[in-house]
Amino acid sequence: MIRITWLGHSSFELQLETGETYLIDPWFEGNPKYPAGHSVARLDGILVSHGHGDHFGSVEALAKQHSATVACNYEIYLYLKSRGVGTASPMNKGGTQKLGPLGVTMTQALHSSCIEDGTGAIIYAGEPAGFILHFPDGRRAYFAGDTAVFGDMALIAELYSPELCFLPVGDLFTMGPAEAAMAVKLLKAKTVIPMHYGTFPILTGTPEDLAARGANVWTLEPGVAVTW
Repeated sequence: MIRITWLGHSSFELQLETGETYLIDPWFEGNPKYPAGHSVARLDGILVSHGHGDHFGSVEALAKQHSATVACNYEIYLYLKSRGVGTASPMNKGGTQKLGPLGVTMTQALHSSCIEDGTGAIIYAGEPAGFILHFPDGRRAYFAGDTAVFGDMALIAELYSPELCFLPVGDLFTMGPAEAAMAVKLLKAKTVIPMHYGTFPILTGTPEDLAARGANVWTLEPGVAVTW
């Protein structure tokens, strides 16, 4: 069983049966949907899809606090290294690495990526990505990151057969429900956890709209853990 906790927006905490705990795209401070009172007691790894602050904002602090391995592209690795994060572990699209018992494969995503370092500088952060999560029990999940729908999602289905998919549905900066419904068909996904919606009024897409288009939607509440 995998314990999944949505931390608002596109941030998730995953805990394996053996206790290993991972964060995907952690953004805590400034996230209006971050569950009040939630804390991270153990952290073995962090997955970073791209450098935008609403996905990357808490990575540096958490990595330093917990000495957690950070799976990210090479450009973000270089940035974190320059900031004194010695646990960043670079990879790129098509590659796979192990974070303890969790296998991670980096996939394509159609979006943009940069890091705003607080001084006004805009730093190149490589290309955005998604991840295939290979769990110890043999199941696989797909975290799409911020993306539009793209035809090669069919290749992701053919190569990895993910049973569970995390897909953005909010529209404007990512695909909306109509595009996400097409992504579900391409991925042949049994179950979809929607993300990147409702954080701000401009993100108008909803899980209900995705469900109305035929997807098997598993809507989570921030801070409420579920098991898969």
